[in-house]
Amino acid sequence: MIQAHIYIDKDELKGAKPLYEYILRILIEQNIQGATVFHGKLGYGTHQYLKRPNDWFSFDETPLLIIFIDEDEKVKLALKALREVYKGGFIVTNQVEKW
Repeated sequence: MIQAHIYIDKDELKGAKPLYEYILRILIEQNIQGATVFHGKLGYGTHQYLKRPNDWFSFDETPLLIIFIDEDEKVKLALKALREVYKGGFIVTNQVEKW
C-alpha cells in the first residue's frame, strides 16, 4: 500500500471551488478508499517564509495536508489524474503496511 501526502495552501482555489475539495472529488472519482484533510498551525516551504494564521485572519496561506492510503496502482493512477489538472502543491508518497 502507498500513503500519499499532498501539501497545499488552504485558500487556494481551482475554479470557484476550494482546491482541497477539488482534490478530494478527484480521489472519489478514482475510487480511493478514503482521504483526510488536516489544517496546519504553522509551516513553511521553499521560500522559508513562516505561514501562520492568527485568531482573526487567515491571509498567510495556511498550510493544509491531504493524506490518503490505498493499493499501489490506485494511488499512482489517482496522482497521475491529479497532476493532469493541477501542477502545484507538494506531493510525497511512501510505502505503508495495513495492520
